[in-house]
Amino acid sequence: MVKNEVYKAIAVLVGTIIGAGVLGIPYVVAQAGFLTGLLDIVLLGIVILLINLAVGEVVLRTKGKHQLTGYAQKYLGGKGRALMTFSMAFGIYGALLAYLIGVGEALGAIFSANPFWFSLGFFVMVSSIIYFGIKGVASSELLLSSAVIFLVLLISAVAFFSGRMELSNLTEFSLMKLFIPYGVILFAFIGAASVPEAGEVLVKNKRSLKKAIIIGSLIPLAMYVIFTTAVVGVFGIKITEVATVGLGLVFGKWIVILANLFAVFAMTTSFLALGLALREMYNYDYKVSKFSSWAFTIFVPFVIFLFGFKSFINVIGTTGVIAGGVEGTLIVLMLWKAKKKSERKPEYSIGVSKLIGAILIGVFILGVILNFI
Repeated sequence: MVKNEVYKAIAVLVGTIIGAGVLGIPYVVAQAGFLTGLLDIVLLGIVILLINLAVGEVVLRTKGKHQLTGYAQKYLGGKGRALMTFSMAFGIYGALLAYLIGVGEALGAIFSANPFWFSLGFFVMVSSIIYFGIKGVASSELLLSSAVIFLVLLISAVAFFSGRMELSNLTEFSLMKLFIPYGVILFAFIGAASVPEAGEVLVKNKRSLKKAIIIGSLIPLAMYVIFTTAVVGVFGIKITEVATVGLGLVFGKWIVILANLFAVFAMTTSFLALGLALREMYNYDYKVSKFSSWAFTIFVPFVIFLFGFKSFINVIGTTGVIAGGVEGTLIVLMLWKAKKKSERKPEYSIGVSKLIGAILIGVFILGVILNFI
């Protein structure tokens, strides 16, 4: 039972992190040069691992159930809560809308049918799971995250052993292009809102939270490196903006089915975890009833979708960088305060000095600035 809880906690993290962002990573990495992009993936992966561990420590130092907004209120006051609310709502609503559109398009491509009806069916399914809370989401995430990892490895293996790999596509490096892939890669790693959810899964086994966070943060990093190496190795600079489209053009209809199933599973896991995080924010931190919290979470992106909003990549890129920049900065500040105002002794503690914290904050602020530039 204990191991099963740890697996579910890891799945919640992996399911949140691996979403639509992975589909755009190969394109931006190819634009910057493979080795340049690989450095971005590794560095940002380490940064987000530290941020996730920081959230875990804040969770363990605090009594009661909260989402990121509640921790911001407790340690940074009303202004901190307001900024975190903006960050979570802006980022999550944008992502949920993008996933609602993206899943419909992916299933529409597989079955050659109208994407709208698939989006509608997807909405009914995921909204029902989110309504039942963390137990329903954790169990679904374990199954879906396993499917995502399997499909990433399968698609990557097809590319690696296709005979189309070109080593020349994997040798370019340019320090001047280091920030070209930044926004998309940062979005692909963001998942701090799922750490309190992982803490709920491990409520009777808090000592395992650190282990779950480390494994749950490193699995996406490994998946991104493998997937990007395979796709860029085959296509080089000719890769399409959404990697699964290019794979279908080269390897035929069957890979279109596999690639779009991967996209569906990846976006479904993220939708569930992020939707639950937003529902918990309203319920735990703003004391809105469970039903109203669920309704506010689910129907805002759905209504926008019904009004015909069709953007996808631009939505997740912009919302990810802005929301991630604000969120990451606030998390570092929360950790510093929580260490001074701890309500309980945490099961683990990480050393984030003023220098390291300042560097992390600088990375997030720079990302927001560069996104607008």
